[in-house]
Amino acid sequence: LFCQKNPLRQEETCKMTKTHQQTLLNQLREVTGTTDVQLLQQALQVSNGDLAEAVAFLTEKNAKVPQQDEATYYQTAQITNDRYISVGSQADTNVIDLTGDDKDDLQRAIALSLEESNRAFRETGITDEEQAISRWVLEASIAENKASLKRTHTEVWSDSPNPHDRKRQDNCPVGLKNVGNTCWFSAVIQSLFNLLEFQRLVLHYSPPARMQDLPRNQKEHRNLPFMQELRHLFSLLVGSKRKYVDPSSAVEILKDAFKSSESQQQDVSEFTHKLLDWLEDAFQIKAEEDREGEKPKNPMVDLFYGRFLAVGVLEGKKFENTEMFGQYPLQVNGFKDLHECLEAAMIEGEIESLHSAENSAKSGQEHWFTELPPVLTFELSRFEFNQTLGRPEKIHNKLEFPSMLYMDRYMDRNRDITRIKREEIRRLKEHLTVLQQRLERYLSYGSGPKRFPLADVLQYAMEFASSKPVCTSPVEDINTTAPPGGTTAQLPPPARQQQQRVSIHKPFTQSRVPPDLPMHPAPRHITEEELRVLEGCLHRWRSEVENDTRDLQASISRIHRTIELMYSDKSMMQVPYRLHAVLVHEGQANAGHYWAYIFDPHQQRWMKYNDISVTKSSWEELVRDSFGGYRNASAYCLMYIDDKKPFLIEGNLICICKVTHLLVSYELSTQPTESYSDLMLAAVEALERELPGDSFLSIKEDSATRGIPNYCFQCENIALKVEYTRLLRLAQEDTPPERDYRLQHIIVYFIHNQAPKKIVERTLLTQFADRNLGFDERCKSIMKVARAKLELIMPDEVNMEEYEMWHQDYRKFRDATVFLLIGLELFLKKSYVEALMYLIYAYQYNKELLAKGPYRGHDEELIAHYRRECLLKLNEHAAVLFETGEEIEVNTGLSIMNELVVACIPLLLVDEMEEKDMVAVEDMRNRWCSYLGQEMEPNLQEKLTDFLPKLLDCSTEIKSFHDPPKLPSYSTLELCERYGQVVTSLTPSRTPADGR
Repeated sequence: LFCQKNPLRQEETCKMTKTHQQTLLNQLREVTGTTDVQLLQQALQVSNGDLAEAVAFLTEKNAKVPQQDEATYYQTAQITNDRYISVGSQADTNVIDLTGDDKDDLQRAIALSLEESNRAFRETGITDEEQAISRWVLEASIAENKASLKRTHTEVWSDSPNPHDRKRQDNCPVGLKNVGNTCWFSAVIQSLFNLLEFQRLVLHYSPPARMQDLPRNQKEHRNLPFMQELRHLFSLLVGSKRKYVDPSSAVEILKDAFKSSESQQQDVSEFTHKLLDWLEDAFQIKAEEDREGEKPKNPMVDLFYGRFLAVGVLEGKKFENTEMFGQYPLQVNGFKDLHECLEAAMIEGEIESLHSAENSAKSGQEHWFTELPPVLTFELSRFEFNQTLGRPEKIHNKLEFPSMLYMDRYMDRNRDITRIKREEIRRLKEHLTVLQQRLERYLSYGSGPKRFPLADVLQYAMEFASSKPVCTSPVEDINTTAPPGGTTAQLPPPARQQQQRVSIHKPFTQSRVPPDLPMHPAPRHITEEELRVLEGCLHRWRSEVENDTRDLQASISRIHRTIELMYSDKSMMQVPYRLHAVLVHEGQANAGHYWAYIFDPHQQRWMKYNDISVTKSSWEELVRDSFGGYRNASAYCLMYIDDKKPFLIEGNLICICKVTHLLVSYELSTQPTESYSDLMLAAVEALERELPGDSFLSIKEDSATRGIPNYCFQCENIALKVEYTRLLRLAQEDTPPERDYRLQHIIVYFIHNQAPKKIVERTLLTQFADRNLGFDERCKSIMKVARAKLELIMPDEVNMEEYEMWHQDYRKFRDATVFLLIGLELFLKKSYVEALMYLIYAYQYNKELLAKGPYRGHDEELIAHYRRECLLKLNEHAAVLFETGEEIEVNTGLSIMNELVVACIPLLLVDEMEEKDMVAVEDMRNRWCSYLGQEMEPNLQEKLTDFLPKLLDCSTEIKSFHDPPKLPSYSTLELCERYGQVVTSLTPSRTPADGR
């Protein structure tokens, strides 16, 4: 019939098999939401079976259809569908003929349509309104894509004639111009650019000195020019006055790497892999030049690559292999959140073997991360090849991911703990499945195709049993019953109704109705006794069913909660990764648009980077666009950063100066009419917009600053301001003890303790006036400006005695930290004798510091706890040695007590307010006093008698004490790393919360 109506396409269309045609119809109906079969077939005929063309045809068709209200829409859709069925299946006598005037049939059709709509919602969970929204978004996206394919380059991206539209707004990031289907380039580059460590590496990159020998091969011929263009592009993104910049030069180099045409969308995963490979190669050349004779260290590898250990069994033999990874691929289909994807990727099932048929030994493997990169990138696989259609399809399934990801459960060092927890989760899920099956029997009760909640079935039965039969004749019912708000006069007489129904064949309605018809279903014969017994049983059964249902639901909720909290203990939250960027794709497998959500740590909010448009966003918008589900937009790449490495997203003052010079050199080549100094000042002004308006570290023109070019002087002064601003932000952060910024920089310590402003300023300038900075060309100008500023500070502006006192306090703070660090390391190694002196002096130094202010030292309770625990361990060890009765062991035990424990007890008795210390002293004394009533050798009795008076002496006078141990010299980096590691290793069972 379809082919007969369209003779021009008859020969071509009729070649399609019915199965293939039905498949295309189903897909087209699912994509567009159109239920009109005739319209769908017309679209397929016009498009010659091309699904994308068919969707475009329907989009244009729907745009011409007048808007309908919701009821009319439902009716029209159902009427059109039924008319088509009646034409194609005329032999079916049960088809409702809507061409007549039968109002009952019309009402039945509307009811069936609404029932079908409700059924669709029950099965999919998607309302018609959501389907309409999704269909509209898809149609708009496809229409936009079709239009973009037909436009020329100049039509799409011609600059706005209004200069104001191209001007960069204050503090707003710079966008990237789409130069022809390059939204993929913009999304990836912006995500990497906002990693300030990556930005620093690119901007500081300098070509190899032996450029005359290069390029030695095609790879180097391509990579080095690309690095130069990327540096220029990054400098423009930092300092340009424009709202957006043109990346054409870098894109042109990249296009040669892809074999697809310009009109096609690039595979972003492939592009990201290739980009990192190019950067790795470029930095490898530089690393080999800088470290001749040594193993080169590639910063790109250090930033983006990690290692995992593959352990398992293959053909009955165990194996372990260490492998490197960059972007970690994850499957989306079949999983609901990121942790489920990771669990599936880390645990693989059967390993394929060439001899699997001959060898029945069990095979499988697990992956355990041994080293995670600072930037952890997950590649979400949302595309799969449809064998039936012979083309790729996008997976729109919903996948949730957290803003903070803890990777502890996947680390090799936690392998044993994770396996125990996984086994416990497996057992809980098995029990959960059993409970859910039991609950389902209550909620879907029955043996037929239709099932209902058992509680409702019992309620309905009880309502039926208690109903009273009220009988009436059908004629009387028609004459006396009026619709709501109407009258009986509005109904046609029965004779006229009968006349209208004559021509319609309705076998069921024409059968004879019983003379006495009940108005409502009700039992015809039931005694009061039977009703009372039945109601009692039904009431009791319904209460039992409701109680059982509530208990099952509560048990299921508890198990879900237990599984969610399985990895929430502190020991499994030590490897935090914060979400940095989400790269989003909207559309289908062969077409679409890309953009990125990137977190701004300074504004503490998400930003949306969509080509030239950079706008403020929110977590809610990110979730709506990235999780996927019923929309056709979803995340395909997640970029997490190590939350314990703030340098990844914090600025660098040397980088500021580098950017200005790069920016000026690049813009001079395109705007030669302007002077170098003018452009440099323009770049400085662009950078200064990012800084708070504070007079701190301001510079005035003076004889000390003469000889320094004005633009260079302002640039380096901004660099000093940037560094102070960075340290100020660090001081304002609320960080855990293992990440104490006071150890990283003296300025943070001063700001925490409200040091005078002039002392802070002089300290910062003194650091940058160091002569050693003169050996680095990048820092030479900063050193000159810092010295100039120091010369401007008058002698009476800073109290040098107070200045020196603050620096002595900071040295004491570092010494207290080193004492505590070594003491805790020795304590964890159970070297209690060696640990005691370090913990004693850590407590003494710290107490002196805290007397001057609450932020001058470390947590006093923490140090007191481990000092107390160390003494208790030594006391117990000495008592065990004494109990052996051996001469050497007894003397060793008493020596520990006399030289260490007894000598330190007065320190615990000094402050009577420290109840825990007092209890610990009593425990130690009671341990030794318990020997008085025991039988022992006379020599032991004599030694005990000589020792006990020293132990029981309540004097708080410290008679003799050891000199403090000599402290090793640690660099700031080494001190921070070791201190963070030892504090992190303190498990909850070792913290002061134990009550002792």
